[in-house]
Amino acid sequence: MIEKLQHRDIEVSKTIRSVFQLSYAVEAKLLNATDFPPLKRSLHNYVNSPTQFFGYIKDGELAGVIEIEHNHTLTSIHSLVVHPKFFRQGIAKMLMEFIFNTFKSALFEVETGLANEPAKALYKTLGFKETKQWDTDHGIRKIKFERRLNH
Repeated sequence: MIEKLQHRDIEVSKTIRSVFQLSYAVEAKLLNATDFPPLKRSLHNYVNSPTQFFGYIKDGELAGVIEIEHNHTLTSIHSLVVHPKFFRQGIAKMLMEFIFNTFKSALFEVETGLANEPAKALYKTLGFKETKQWDTDHGIRKIKFERRLNH
């Protein structure tokens, strides 16, 4: 089941942050990153974020979270994380499809680390096309994908 998460509630944000920390620890290893900014994100940042969070609840646990910013022309996917215990169960894909079905935008965009093969494969499967690559100040090569809807 997917539901909007009330991230302004500190207890909800603690749970969101916990899933992010576990998932991003795995991604940092995939990217061979020693300095990985997402792992440094504070609880305060989650609570006060202007973005929206949606969670996939499985067996009473928060199994995955997608964080977005939306307007009528663009939906930007800021984060998509799955608790490692729930990897390879299609949760990330279900969260992405929920966003496509809920938010009507002409353009969807998402970024990930270039070495994050599972994420890249998912985005390509969902119709995203690579638009850019660059190096961050933290030594991580990133890739941006876009999916345009033709109305």
